Amino acid sequence: MQKILIANRGEIALRIIRTCQAMGIETIAVYSEADREMPYVKAATRAVCIGEAQVNKSYLQAEKILEVARAEKVDAIHPGYGFLSENAAFAQQARNEGMIFIGPKPETIDLMGDKIVSRQTMEKAGVPVVPGSGTGLKTVEAALALAENIGYPIMLKASGGGGGIGMVLCENEQALAKSYASTKARALAYFGSDEVFIEKYIADARHIEVQVFGDEFGNLIHLFERDCSVQRRHQKVIEESPSPFLSDSVRQQMYETAVKAARAVNYTNAGTIEFIVDENENFYFLEMNTRLQVEHPVTESITGLDLVKWQILVARGERLPLLQSEVHSSGHAVEFRLYAEDPVRFLPSPGKITTLKWEEKEGVRIDSGYEEGGTVTPFYDPMIAKCIFYGADRQKALEAAETFFQEIKIEGIKTNAPLFLNILANRDFQNGNYTTSFLTKTLVN
Repeated sequence: MQKILIANRGEIALRIIRTCQAMGIETIAVYSEADREMPYVKAATRAVCIGEAQVNKSYLQAEKILEVARAEKVDAIHPGYGFLSENAAFAQQARNEGMIFIGPKPETIDLMGDKIVSRQTMEKAGVPVVPGSGTGLKTVEAALALAENIGYPIMLKASGGGGGIGMVLCENEQALAKSYASTKARALAYFGSDEVFIEKYIADARHIEVQVFGDEFGNLIHLFERDCSVQRRHQKVIEESPSPFLSDSVRQQMYETAVKAARAVNYTNAGTIEFIVDENENFYFLEMNTRLQVEHPVTESITGLDLVKWQILVARGERLPLLQSEVHSSGHAVEFRLYAEDPVRFLPSPGKITTLKWEEKEGVRIDSGYEEGGTVTPFYDPMIAKCIFYGADRQKALEAAETFFQEIKIEGIKTNAPLFLNILANRDFQNGNYTTSFLTKTLVN
C-alpha cells in the first residue's frame, strides 16, 4: 500500500497523515474551499479541492472523491469518522474499483448501520439488548401501544442513524405523540429512511463502549473499554479509560460480550460495541460503530498502540499484530472534546483564532486540526481539539487536565474550556460518580 486518500478533514485527517508518514505511505487530502488553508491540507503529500464549503457539495460528494482517487491512482481510502465513514455504498464502490476501503466490509457496515437489524442480530447471538421494538413502527398508534407496554420513559430512535439528532426522549404518551412525526421527518432528512423504533430509556445510566479489532483470519480481540457517560444532548463530551464505575467481574463480562457481538457479524478492522449500563451494572447492547471513534486516543494512551496503523495493516491483508493475551492496559487516560462554543449558551462560536497557546508535554496529547490564525467556520463540527491526558492513575490524569485548562489561552473565539474546569472541580466527577445525566442535572441546563 503506497498511497492512501483520506476522505475526511481537520484533526482526524492530520492524525491519519501522521501514521502514514511514519509508515512511508503517501497521502492524498481532499478539501473544500473553506478548508484550503487548514494544516492537514499542507501536511498531505498532495491535496485536491473537491468543492464548496457545504458538506453536501464537498465531503459528502462520494463520486467526486472517487474521481480524485482514480486520478491519483491511490491504493486505498481511509474514511476517518463521520461523513462517508459508515456509508456502505461508498465502501462497496471503492472496492469495486480495486481500491482498499480501510474499514469493515460494506455488508457489515450496512447490517450494523440499521439499528433495528443490528438489534435483531445481537439478540440472535445472545447479546443482551435494551427492551424495545424488534421492528420499525409504522404508525403513531403502534408506537403508543408499545411504549405503554414497555413503560415510560422511552427513547424514540431513527433506525438509520445514531447520535443526538437521531433520537428523542419521551417521558409520557403526550411527548411521544408530539415527537413521532417530527422524528420520522428528521430521520428521513439525515439518514435517508424515516423508519423509527422504541427502546426503554434507562435513567441515570452509564454509557460504556468496548474497542474491538478483527482481521481476515478470524482473529478478533478487544482493546478494553471507554466510559463515555459525560454527555450533553446525547453527545459525548469526556471519555476515559478504565471506567471508574465498573467492577472487574462485569468489566470482563463486557469484554467477552463485545467480542461475541463482533464475531456474530464476522467483523474486521476497528469497531466499537456500545453498551448502556444501569446502576446495578446490568449492561445492554446499544449499537456498533463500524469505524474509528473520535475517542480512539484514549485507547491508544492506555495500550501504547497506534490504531490507525492497525487499521492499515489489517486492510492490506495482514494479521492483527497482537493476540488478546499480548494486549495490556496500564495507567489512566481521559479525553476532553474542546469546542469553539459559547460556554453559557452552548452554541457554536465560529471565527478566527487570533491566539492559540497550549503546552503538549509528557502525559498531554493534543489532536487538533487548527493552528493560530486559523478560522473555525460555521460549516462543520466546531471541535478545535481533542485533549488527552494520561497518568499512572485517574487522579494524576485529571490533575494534568486541570493544569492544562487553567493555562490554555485561546482568543478570537469562545470555547467550552470553562465547562471543563467546572467539571474537574465537581466532587462527584472527581469520585467517578457520574452518569449520562450528570451534566444536565449538575452543571448545565
